[in-house]
Amino acid sequence: MKNDGLSVPQGAALTLGAVLGTGVISLPALAASEAGPASLVAWLALIVLSVPLAATFAALGARHPDGGGVATYARLAFNQHVATMVGWAFYLTIGVGAPVAAGFGGAYVADAFGGGQSMSLAATAAIIVLVTAMNWFGIKVSGGVQLGIAGAIAVLLAVAVLVALPHAELERLTPFAPHGWGSVGTAAAMLVWAFAGWEILSSLSADYRDPARDIRRATVIALVVVTVLYLGIAFATVAALESTSGAAPLADLLVLGFGEPARPVTAVVAVLLTIGAINAYFAGGSRLGASLAREGGLPRVLAAPASAIPRRSLLTICAVALGTLAVTWAANASTDAALLMASGTFSLLYVVGAAAALRLLPRGGRSWWAAVCSLVAALILLGLTGAHLLGPVLCGGAGLAWSLIASRRQRSRPVREGGQQLEPAGQALCPDGSVA
Repeated sequence: MKNDGLSVPQGAALTLGAVLGTGVISLPALAASEAGPASLVAWLALIVLSVPLAATFAALGARHPDGGGVATYARLAFNQHVATMVGWAFYLTIGVGAPVAAGFGGAYVADAFGGGQSMSLAATAAIIVLVTAMNWFGIKVSGGVQLGIAGAIAVLLAVAVLVALPHAELERLTPFAPHGWGSVGTAAAMLVWAFAGWEILSSLSADYRDPARDIRRATVIALVVVTVLYLGIAFATVAALESTSGAAPLADLLVLGFGEPARPVTAVVAVLLTIGAINAYFAGGSRLGASLAREGGLPRVLAAPASAIPRRSLLTICAVALGTLAVTWAANASTDAALLMASGTFSLLYVVGAAAALRLLPRGGRSWWAAVCSLVAALILLGLTGAHLLGPVLCGGAGLAWSLIASRRQRSRPVREGGQQLEPAGQALCPDGSVA
């Protein structure tokens, strides 16, 4: 047991931030525009599917606490090649997806203060840099900040639902499926972004004070809060707003109860949600990168001991995120493709994680059956993602190429008399995580 590790409230807050995240501030309106009131079916279905997913990753994290998360489970259940493939897909997607997540908060800032695209871009970059700085000082600091953020956003989102409900009109629920029932599947594929986050549990598992006990408790707390807030916000968006085409639908809900002065408050909520989500992913992702590097799945320069702050891996994620933001801005491109690519990556992670769980968890137990349900659900989500799987597949392919080359080099190393392979010059890992 680690006295300086994550507590149950801090772990629940990090999980809540990862899952609740930026999805709640924009996706209810986007899903409603896609499927109408029938989008509520997609929300409910994904909440139901979240239960076995959360249970599966909590069980894996409790039994195999390691910063590599899903990549570690893939290595234990299958082999190093599969671990490197899924690790690359997840690690690179965190950097690519961060500007999308931060952009949700940036859009609310611009909406509240009228700064247009330039203010939105500046706010997006500032959020990425701030979260990097928070994680630079370790999980204890970022976890403590996350606890305060989670409490604030839970209260503010509950207030948004309560003030909007008196304005709800059941007539807005008809026609229930104006674009056909097929649109519910499209809305569900879009909403995968809103339910991603359970997998980050696994990358943070080694940082809990008592992983075997605390991970499950933190997961239950996060699952209950996410269910209440997501269903409340989704219903209020459909039933209380006359239009779901606004740039800041959560602000529109608060304006119903408090008038236009509520818009700046909503910008604060959006920024807190964004910081909370990216904080959880940067914390878990930086540990994933360091773990992969220790196993040879990434350049050894990114490696760090499990007990150390993985600062080089963290800076790499930040650099990818800021680079993606700059390219998107220069090309004046939409971030929708990056969002759907990230959703495809999460679906792929769920498939690999659930498949690994079937081999790593005790057969026939409750956690094992949860993994069966998770695998079926993840395969359905994977099918809904369609062509947007291309991005994570390419990232995974690059990881496989790296793994195969690394294995070939490993086999070609000279061998001592005792049968141990020699490390090539310049590749020894020092105790502080640096490369000699």
